[in-house]
Amino acid sequence: MAPNAGTALLTAPPVRLDRPALFLDMDGVLAPFAPTPEAVVPLARRTAVLRLLDQRLDGRMAIVSGRSLSEIDRISDSSARSASGVHGLERRRRDGSLQSAPAAPGVRAAVAAFDAFAADRPGVIVEDKGVSAGLHFRQAPDAEVEATALAQRLIAETGLTLQAGDMVLELKTPGATKGTAVAAFMAEPPFAGATPIMLGDDLTDEDGFRAAAALGGFGVLVGPPRETAARWRLENVDAVLDWLEAVADAQKQDADA
Repeated sequence: MAPNAGTALLTAPPVRLDRPALFLDMDGVLAPFAPTPEAVVPLARRTAVLRLLDQRLDGRMAIVSGRSLSEIDRISDSSARSASGVHGLERRRRDGSLQSAPAAPGVRAAVAAFDAFAADRPGVIVEDKGVSAGLHFRQAPDAEVEATALAQRLIAETGLTLQAGDMVLELKTPGATKGTAVAAFMAEPPFAGATPIMLGDDLTDEDGFRAAAALGGFGVLVGPPRETAARWRLENVDAVLDWLEAVADAQKQDADA
């Protein structure tokens, strides 16, 4: 699908959907951003609506995030049996079976270089996900230019893929994206044959939007307007939770009709 430059005109998606399958990003979509990754914590309302949706959609719900699976489970209070972490490099099917890509050799070099970079820059945080290395500078925005230069040098040296996010640069093992995760889920029960809907907020989610569209569904951009492949838009995390609750209610009403 061609990018949609008129995002300001996009409205909230409908709540009545024909056999939907929901794919939900975590940060900026299900949870607000926080100063540090570990500062994002479980929320009773989020947990309740995710568990309700899992039931009402007969399991056709997955969290698809840049976070690791363990972090997804921590923040969601283990409310999503299906999940994909580290931008598609980790995936857990509904039956609990795991699929993980082997880490590229360059990840260890990237972690070491990021550690050295952060050592004398207060507020810069390194996140080692095993198959990727993240450099967070939300608390040190002045470090962005130097951090970007370091990441570009490491890409040339290691062959890792840059996954830029909101105040974070992540160098990851190549080969998987949120789009490949969506496609993999859609090829399996209970997702097969459903209408995929991907909710995301940043550039890492565009692959998921495109994958959903290619399979007959659509993307929903969360946050400010920008060029995107998404068809609809929600304003913020609260709007997402409101919409998810409305979808759950609509699914019950349709089932009871």
